[in-house]
Amino acid sequence: MRIDFQTDPSRYRHWRIEVEGALANLIMDVDETAGLFEGYELKLNSYDLGVDIELHDAMQRLRFEHPEVRAVVLRSAKERVFCAGANIRMLAGASHAHKVNFCKFTNETRNAMEDASAHSGQRYIAAVNGACAGGGYELALACDYIILTDDGSSSVSLPEVALLAVLPGTGGITRVTDKRKVRRDRADIFCATEEGVRGQRALDWRLVDEVAPPSRFAAVVTARAEASAAVSDRPVGAAGIRLGPLDRKAAENTISYSSLEVEIDRAARLATITIAGPSATKAGDAVPADTAEMAGHGDRFWPLRLARELDDALLHLRFNELEIAVIAFKTSGDPAAVLAHDTFLAANQGDWLAREIILFWTRVIKRVDLTSRSLVALIEPGSCFAGFLAELAFAADRSFIAEGAFEGDNRADAALLLSAANFGRHPMCNGLSRLATRFLGEPETLEVLAGRTGQRLEAGEAEALGLVTAALDDIDWDDEVRLFLQERASFSPDALTGLEANTRFAGPETMETKIFGRLTAWQNWIFQRANAVGETGALGRYGSGQPAVFDRRRV
Repeated sequence: MRIDFQTDPSRYRHWRIEVEGALANLIMDVDETAGLFEGYELKLNSYDLGVDIELHDAMQRLRFEHPEVRAVVLRSAKERVFCAGANIRMLAGASHAHKVNFCKFTNETRNAMEDASAHSGQRYIAAVNGACAGGGYELALACDYIILTDDGSSSVSLPEVALLAVLPGTGGITRVTDKRKVRRDRADIFCATEEGVRGQRALDWRLVDEVAPPSRFAAVVTARAEASAAVSDRPVGAAGIRLGPLDRKAAENTISYSSLEVEIDRAARLATITIAGPSATKAGDAVPADTAEMAGHGDRFWPLRLARELDDALLHLRFNELEIAVIAFKTSGDPAAVLAHDTFLAANQGDWLAREIILFWTRVIKRVDLTSRSLVALIEPGSCFAGFLAELAFAADRSFIAEGAFEGDNRADAALLLSAANFGRHPMCNGLSRLATRFLGEPETLEVLAGRTGQRLEAGEAEALGLVTAALDDIDWDDEVRLFLQERASFSPDALTGLEANTRFAGPETMETKIFGRLTAWQNWIFQRANAVGETGALGRYGSGQPAVFDRRRV
């Protein structure tokens, strides 16, 4: 089954968006009959990937279509249940790869919620009325503020260790300890307890920010949402832009978008993403005269359109092309035109829409960093790896630049062009720019590079400055690239996932690097263990009345 990440509110089965001026309600009302796959029901507001695809779409629409919204209340439409978390029957029946990719996508979606709060002035408040368990509590943890009904039964819990023999897969433990700073022994008790924590104890342990009796709950939620909205810098009176359907055409071995194409060579286990720079003739590709003209382009504005299409392509490859070993990034176009867009966005980042596009690019390039495929940038004649598009080259595990002209090719020599975008505008999960991470032991190189922004750095210079892995001439290009691709496709994909996760995130550890580096790696391992997924494991026996039978050896 091909999983499609495109949706819109008219097709939602699990969420509703209700906007009332500066406040919005994001209401979880899961249709238990509308699971992404057959074989389970989404009872008690439990979720699968389909629920999270809608959540991801809803958050994008709140940011781009509703600039007036300053605070978002995350709430449940069900009585006595906020969210029961990831659906256990779905987890028990899903393939290993789907479980791990699901955990990664849900992590990215929760991080996007925190990004909206930190950088877009759109703060999230969780109104927890009823049971809030596992991934449900992880949804609440991604919010800025959690209000719990103090009714004697509503509770928060992370019961996965005790109940399912797995870890909270969406950063739950890390957010408890690092974000909410819950004391270690209390976090240990909390994560080893099935029934969860209620009322005053949840407040005392910092698991929630406020408790309110049922009679005052609605008023308290509204008051906190209004207080959050009052300090937001979201614009007043601005009109949003509609995010329409992507211009996407899929064939057996290609996916064509308006601004990029994906070519899939399954025999070589290779996917090539070729990005087309802005065209002088295509609507939305010209650099706007001002922010009003940019808004007039709407979702056809080239940087926004490309970001949406690249994000969709990455998710497609993750979930639907599991045997692809390498993603190769290519670009084609005028680098000066890319830099012109880059400069326009930087000059207007005080405008809400320009800011959102910059932040969206940050999230998309992070999605590249976090993709479990070997990444290579092929910087060929006629390419446009400039400004924010150069970030793709710096996200790659290897990068090759063509030296000089190729026979029969009259396009401009290959070059990299740097801008301020490469020095911190689009940070990695570790909080550093990709260049700062690349040159972690060479801060003096960063100073040199900062003085070369806007200049064409052709093969010799790019290699001498350490910006690429190798510069290759026409004679060596095909053979060297082919050897790299063949070697990568021959290695163990498990070993490569571990290798790449270790080499990509040098430098400081942050909550994000812990979530992705620790939790997804451990969850990847735990989801293969018989204690969780074997015939007598906890996931398989959940709800059967039979206790799980564990292999008790520690390894």
